[in-house]
Amino acid sequence: MATAAALDPTALRARFPLLQQRVHGRPLAYLDYAATAPMPDVAVEAWVTHERTARANVHRGLYELARRATDAYEEARRTVAAFFGVADPDEIVFTRGTTEAINLVAATWASQALGPGDEILLTRLEHHANLVPWQWVARRTGARLRFLDLDAEGRPRLDQLEAVLSPRTKLVALAHVSNALGTVLPVAEIAARARAVGARVVVDGAQSAGHLPLRVPALGCDFFAFSGHKLGGPMGIGGLWARRELLEAMPPYQGGGDMIEFVDWEASTYAPPPRKFEAGTPNVTGAVALAAACRFLEEIGRAAIHAHEAALTAYALDRLAEVPGLVLYGPRRAEERAGILTFTLGDVHAHDLATILDVEGIAVRAGHHCTQPLHRLLGVPATARASLWLTTTTEEIDRLVAALHTARRLFRL
Repeated sequence: MATAAALDPTALRARFPLLQQRVHGRPLAYLDYAATAPMPDVAVEAWVTHERTARANVHRGLYELARRATDAYEEARRTVAAFFGVADPDEIVFTRGTTEAINLVAATWASQALGPGDEILLTRLEHHANLVPWQWVARRTGARLRFLDLDAEGRPRLDQLEAVLSPRTKLVALAHVSNALGTVLPVAEIAARARAVGARVVVDGAQSAGHLPLRVPALGCDFFAFSGHKLGGPMGIGGLWARRELLEAMPPYQGGGDMIEFVDWEASTYAPPPRKFEAGTPNVTGAVALAAACRFLEEIGRAAIHAHEAALTAYALDRLAEVPGLVLYGPRRAEERAGILTFTLGDVHAHDLATILDVEGIAVRAGHHCTQPLHRLLGVPATARASLWLTTTTEEIDRLVAALHTARRLFRL
């Protein structure tokens, strides 16, 4: 049976205030990192310190607090850019998260670049946030949606690429890691083949940003969307990386303060990127705390985090295989998936199963995970999902397995 890697999750847990509690009289086993990750102490402290000492609006004030806030906000942009291996910080646009970042691309670049007869290629794995905006674009522009099918283990059918990619393909949008099945998609390979036919590539990086060691430009994509709260930052902050030439050509997303250069009664000119896409008062404190979370992960080492998750995933796959009646969805090999474990247990509804686990102090997700079309393909209305991170221990996985055996007895499976 596989064992966890050398990273010490028990010591790291002490750095996360949220994890220092009991639920229903039991120590919290938090296994919902794919939905949101807790904030480490340094990110919480960065949030509080900024609010106490530098709360002011950015870019427009000449007094000391405004200078502090502006410096902190732009330093956060530089930190986030470095975290993703981006040389030019001005290629990072702060948004509320992955969903807004994808919608920004849909409302600006895609709505301008696509027209009747063009094609948008997606996979059958996509989160609603990387599906619904492209449905809107297709309706507005007359473009057509096409889909890359999945094999029996939830991996994209790369053998279909030759048939579905053509000069008509103007956009390929795909998740880096499936939030529902844990499948790690070969983004670099798909991006290279997409760019060979002249298509642009959008990557939903919500599930990879805080888990995989990556340099975003090396993926070969044109746009990369991410959420801060999934890598230990606050909710309500995230961003979009895009190639500078694309940002410069894209129209503004929203109008208002700080995104302008000159305003007259009848027309306006706009600030250069990224400010062109950051109308109004930004989430300055969120950006500062996100930067602190990025530094925290860099200090631990994302290669070490990935190795820990990979070992835990292998361990969990072995342990879950011991539970009679449990059906696990996604790739069978740990090296083809992230630490996202989606399953059903007999004919027990996922919501009922999650409720039983909660009584045991174990937090998992239950539902369709914002992938309703995928769940229809799987033939199930809902699944339970346990997801892992750097603070997850083998003991928590053992508790999950024990609780699943308890559920089997309760439901007489």
